[in-house]
Amino acid sequence: MKSIDILVIGAGQAGLAMGYHLKKTPFRFLLVDGASRIGDSWRHRYDSLRLFTPRSLSALPGLKLKGDPQGYASRDEFADYLETYADHFDFPIEMKTGIKRLERCNGHFAATSFDGRGFEAQVVVLANGGFQKPIIPAMAKNLSSAIQQFSPESYKNPSQIPPGTVVVVGDGATGRDIASELAASHTVYLATGNPRGLMPERILGISMWWWLKTLGFLTAPTDSFIGRKLREMDSFPNRERDFAALRRKEIQIMPKVKQADGNTITFANDTNVFVNSVVWAMGYHDDSDWVVMPEVKDVQGDFVHQKGISPVKNLYFVGRPWQTSRASAIIDGVSKDAGMILHEIMMNL
Repeated sequence: MKSIDILVIGAGQAGLAMGYHLKKTPFRFLLVDGASRIGDSWRHRYDSLRLFTPRSLSALPGLKLKGDPQGYASRDEFADYLETYADHFDFPIEMKTGIKRLERCNGHFAATSFDGRGFEAQVVVLANGGFQKPIIPAMAKNLSSAIQQFSPESYKNPSQIPPGTVVVVGDGATGRDIASELAASHTVYLATGNPRGLMPERILGISMWWWLKTLGFLTAPTDSFIGRKLREMDSFPNRERDFAALRRKEIQIMPKVKQADGNTITFANDTNVFVNSVVWAMGYHDDSDWVVMPEVKDVQGDFVHQKGISPVKNLYFVGRPWQTSRASAIIDGVSKDAGMILHEIMMNL
């Protein structure tokens, strides 16, 4: 069994940000990740994905993301950047090391990988993010086996989708992206959720994200008035993804899905649509069964924490959406959260 001071589970942007801060300390630490390459969590998402924040706000500390600072990095570009970042700082990382069990034993943590290796640590940081298991509603089981179903993980590009009618369920940024690119080759219905307002992409030629950061909105605490309002709005920049733009592509904007049965989707307005495929883009929930500490999970199995500090002593989180502020969910903000968690570790270790 390998013994270390701090085990960081996850070597994506959150884990690497944690590694950046830990590198400055005398702690013995290790990052582990189940993927074959750093950045694979990005490489495995849909082909046309581009970051929602400009490059100027999409870099980790100490290494710039090359390219137009006002432009948006592609999926593969950012994945390669993360790989370069890890090599640049030479973090101790073990890839192909997915953790199948994490438990508390005799005052320390014991982690077991899928290939049977053991790790013992005084502190564990869960840095595997908030996008772990796509939400697939129970009604999906009622659809005919002839209806092909996809999630944001399994959907890659329009060539996968059989000809005919497709319903994209969920009008967040991912759902709107997928619906938009499918419209060129399919009949598309987009099932919406709670009302949300999209932000203008730029004001006076400058990215909206720059304005949010400069005015302090991005770093407003989650539980502050501004933080609560931003979370309630759940908005993102409008890059030709408002309903008017989608309708120009002949996408049918519909209310929530009420029922799925056989080859039919029924919306909340009682409209029935015969479908050939469905893309469930309804968000994610935590994959937490492997963490054998019930006090760190709620009744739905999602992780609980206060600003990244779990109810279990010496167990922390980095990279959770709204961990401390809106910035927690963007690349530029995750390093600040990682620094705050390191401060907590040093206060308690």
